[in-house]
Amino acid sequence: MTPHINAKKEEIAKVVLMPGDPLRAKTVAEKYLTNLKLVNEVRNMLMYTGKYKNIEVTIAGSGMGCPSIGIYSYELFKFYDVDYIIRIGSAGSYNPNIKVYDIFNVREAFGESNYAKIAANIDSNLIAASEKLFNEIETVAQAKEIKTHTGIAHAADVFYRYDDSLDFAHTHKLDVVEMESYALFTNAIVTQKHAATLLTVSDHLVTKEVTTALERQNNFMTMVELALDTAVQLMG
Repeated sequence: MTPHINAKKEEIAKVVLMPGDPLRAKTVAEKYLTNLKLVNEVRNMLMYTGKYKNIEVTIAGSGMGCPSIGIYSYELFKFYDVDYIIRIGSAGSYNPNIKVYDIFNVREAFGESNYAKIAANIDSNLIAASEKLFNEIETVAQAKEIKTHTGIAHAADVFYRYDDSLDFAHTHKLDVVEMESYALFTNAIVTQKHAATLLTVSDHLVTKEVTTALERQNNFMTMVELALDTAVQLMG
């Protein structure tokens, strides 16, 4: 147990999928996992462990932003001996070639924070996903004939910003925007574990196209299945 997770150590799998929304964790777990067990509900950050294709998997909410996922991913890596965390989330697209509902496998996260400096004494705004896990996702996607885009995700600290995020994205060659991967990837380095991020594009900052909550939920599941099948390949 930790200050934020009350699961027993043996109740957390070696592979964890992390949506930001704990209710999405509940939805994914109930849809895909058998022998399902709720293993954490501290602060309503729901975490479930069960079986997918006979492989044990944990689905765990992370909350929004680097500070929140920073706490949960660190505790899972450090105190629960988790080997792999795949963030499954949504993103806005800066890139005209990356459309709404497309799936994005984050190669690097660009952080607008001092998280890496404070957590790991890393002086870089760019932190890469774990190569092993990134490549495994691409291999599984090809086998399942799922198209993915790859590139740099902007891990923003501020949702409502004063300046034009498109100008910022152009300057730093950013493809999509979310809020968590920079901390997640940093923690994988600190703990010598593996982390990756899969994102479904939910809105487009160039075309201004947006999606409804129901549309996001339905189209999110292709990405979830890609992450789950990657877990099977890792542990099978």
